[in-house]
Amino acid sequence: MESETTIEIEVHLDADAAATMRSDVRRGLLAAPKELSPKYFYDERGSQLFEQITELEEYYPTRTEREILAERSREIVAAAGCPATLVELGSGSAAKTRHLLSAMEAVGCLRTYVPVDISEEITHSTAACLVEEYPGLAIQGLVCDFERDLERIPADLEPRLIAFLGGTVGNLYPDQRRDFLARLAALMESGDRLLLGTDLVKERDRLELAYDDPAGVTAEFNKNVLTVLNRELGANFDPDLFAHVARYDSGEARMDIRLRSLAEQTVSLDVLDLEVEFAAGEEMRTEISAKFTRDRLEAVYAEAGLELRGWFTDAAGDYALSLVSLPGS
Repeated sequence: MESETTIEIEVHLDADAAATMRSDVRRGLLAAPKELSPKYFYDERGSQLFEQITELEEYYPTRTEREILAERSREIVAAAGCPATLVELGSGSAAKTRHLLSAMEAVGCLRTYVPVDISEEITHSTAACLVEEYPGLAIQGLVCDFERDLERIPADLEPRLIAFLGGTVGNLYPDQRRDFLARLAALMESGDRLLLGTDLVKERDRLELAYDDPAGVTAEFNKNVLTVLNRELGANFDPDLFAHVARYDSGEARMDIRLRSLAEQTVSLDVLDLEVEFAAGEEMRTEISAKFTRDRLEAVYAEAGLELRGWFTDAAGDYALSLVSLPGS
């Protein structure tokens, strides 16, 4: 007899997300150099553009991570000790995650999936699909900002495999990354494992092409943040007066994504009661994307109180999924 399927989804959205956005944008525009958080890329149009980016020939990370999961999920699940629960940070539609769920189901250990995502609509629709695909699967979803609400992840479902895919950890500055991983370490028990997706260091030309494609999709995605600010904060950014800039900083081993002002201009943000001056040629950072080596990742994990336990790459060695645990566990 099949176990009964259950879906429970808790919603912990910021009661005043608009105030958070106002604070973030004001602080970023008054900083030197100016900076905007990449989380404001993702309105409906931004999400559509990012989906287009993942299908570009030049943009390899999504494709290579999918390749690793398709070919090595059973190996990953075995190395993780056949966990009963899969927790996914930034779960979305769980498109890639199905490889892990299927591998867990195949060895008979799958009981619970915990999707953690900012979109309530996607979390509900994904949960409804998954319980059809995996009979008996229990889903305990969290709709929240996982960076802020990390400690809400259920602790009574161990052993857990916590998946943080997509290379998103590379969008954090080193101190932010260390603190985030240390918070995860504090939540983990001895039987838990963390599966982290990271892009690897490679030649400059290939990296820069992945973030500045000839068709201009990445440029449109970058400029979309200005459209978001125009709509949400009563701003008057002219996207045509900004150029997309994507360059590899070899010293920091990261892509540095910016918008360059093409003219001296003043931008008003009515909701913030703020006017911001841009010099001709001035650049505003909108995203970073760190690239790693295995040695560097081991040092990052050690600093956060974690230990590398498994290393899985695509055939070309472009991208890695690393399996991490508490030391000695």
